[in-house]
Amino acid sequence: MELSVFFQSIIEQDRCAVVICNLEHEIIYMNPAAVAKYARRGGAKLIGRSLLACHKDESGETIKRVVAWFGESIEHNMMYTSHNKKENKDVYMVALRDGDGQLIGYYEKHEYRNAETSEKYQFDK
Repeated sequence: MELSVFFQSIIEQDRCAVVICNLEHEIIYMNPAAVAKYARRGGAKLIGRSLLACHKDESGETIKRVVAWFGESIEHNMMYTSHNKKENKDVYMVALRDGDGQLIGYYEKHEYRNAETSEKYQFDK
C-alpha cells in the first residue's frame, strides 16, 4: 500500500483544521475538521478558491511574505503566526516540499494547549 494513503488518513483523522494550499494560494484540500470549522464561510466549497480571498488585504500580504521566505531556503519551513487566547492555541504556517526539497505549497498548523479531558483508553466510543 502506498504511504500517501497513510498520510491522508492521518490528516483526515486530525481534530485540528488542516487547509492545504498550492503556491498560487488555491485551497487544494481541507480535512473534515477544517470543513466543519469553516462551514460558515462555505466549508468544502472553499476548495479551489483562493485562500487570499478569505483574508483581509494586510493578512494576504503577510501570507505572501511568509511563502516567499519559505522559498528562500530549504531550511525555512515553519513560521509562528499567532496565538488564539480564546481557543488556547498557537498557529503556524508550514512549508510543504517535494522529495527534492522544492517548495510546492503550505498549510496552517494549529497546536492546542489545553490538556485532554477524555478518559484514557475508552473503548466504548
